Amino acid sequence: MLDLAIEAHELARARTGTEIPGVTVERETLPYATVTTVRVETEEAERIMQKPRGTYITIEAPALRDNNRRAHKPIVELLAQKLQLLLQNLNLPNEASVLVVGLGNWHATPDALGPRTIDYTLVTRHLHRYAPQELRGGMREVSAIAPGVLGITGIETAEIIRGVVEKIRPALIITVDALAARNVERITTSIQLADTGISPGSGIGNDRTGINYETMGVPVIAIGVPTVVHAAFIASDAMEKLWQELNKNPNLQRVYKFLHPELVQNVVDTLLAPFGGRLMVTPKEIDSLIQNTAKIIAGGIATALHPGIPAEEFSLYLG
Repeated sequence: MLDLAIEAHELARARTGTEIPGVTVERETLPYATVTTVRVETEEAERIMQKPRGTYITIEAPALRDNNRRAHKPIVELLAQKLQLLLQNLNLPNEASVLVVGLGNWHATPDALGPRTIDYTLVTRHLHRYAPQELRGGMREVSAIAPGVLGITGIETAEIIRGVVEKIRPALIITVDALAARNVERITTSIQLADTGISPGSGIGNDRTGINYETMGVPVIAIGVPTVVHAAFIASDAMEKLWQELNKNPNLQRVYKFLHPELVQNVVDTLLAPFGGRLMVTPKEIDSLIQNTAKIIAGGIATALHPGIPAEEFSLYLG
């Protein structure tokens, strides 16, 4: 299953050759980003897309890769705007509390986006309880955790989150997680927001208990950024481009006819066999990319949840 709904839609369209019934797609082109909203509205669409019914918003912004705060500022504002839209759809009261959860393994850089985001998240639950005089208008009650992964804690992540939810009773959970993409161009350049929750590890074939309304008892908004690509996808895309070039050249069309997709797939499977077919690829500068992206996501969440606080004052409330 593909993590990004925009890629699942592209693949489903390519497979069927037609528009997917029960799926609506809206695109918005901005000077610094492209926004694609995919809505999965029917049971049939769920089956074809392999995505739960709901709204998936993808912000594609190449400037996310740049270490340029001026370029990042409009992306933070756009992320906050789209997150506020999902909050409005949930009819969440202004005083409702929110739990932000950073999913992933802080010891593995490509999977550390969630915990890193928690480092920069503006939390205020303790102020509401112990220092109300420090609060300003427009500051929502926000708490945050980075529960780690099963291999570190020995506890299912969903179990940890459910225990916290039962204790502090938030009205909403926002999860942040690293995703897997099919296209290398989307690594750390795309941000997906979804009101359907998330299944941690699904993009790398390591499904865990879902974090959604059914398992948590409260709505869950998932924010994710692709940080890895399957090596098999890179190999397949390279062969696809090779086929296209061979087919253009009359002298090489005979070679093209012998390169059956099944043959190519067998070669790829053989090469990836030592890794169980699950070799993942990430950029060498992933450390700085994770750091920058975590700050952007934390800024977007803070702007959406605390509309009364100017961005330049967020640092005053960070521990």
